[in-house]
Amino acid sequence: MTSSEAVAVTRWQDLPLQQLRGTMSRRFVTSSKLMLAQINFRKGDVVPAHRHPNEQFTYVVSGTLRFYFGDDQRSESLVRAGEVVVIPSNLLHSATAIEDTFELDIFSPPRADWIDGSDTYLTG
Repeated sequence: MTSSEAVAVTRWQDLPLQQLRGTMSRRFVTSSKLMLAQINFRKGDVVPAHRHPNEQFTYVVSGTLRFYFGDDQRSESLVRAGEVVVIPSNLLHSATAIEDTFELDIFSPPRADWIDGSDTYLTG
């Protein structure tokens, strides 16, 4: 093996489940360049408008999320089970769970605010 990083295997059930605003919860695993997160929503949960320098892919495994984009939050997209939304760096966005939803987020680079706990828009 020539990489400077070691291979790592993580079991989701071994990671702490973090309770967020509303009834949302998450777990995440990181490497030096990527972050993968599991997020659970109940119908009506809201992720407030925010932006970050990280690129984001959101894959909805089950359920439906309504995303709002842009400074005026007028552009919207419904993202259903089996669909992926790609959110560019620094784009203001928010989301509402239209039904109970389970999704996976991929961030590049990893979200420093999630790692250090300063993501008060989700945790406060």
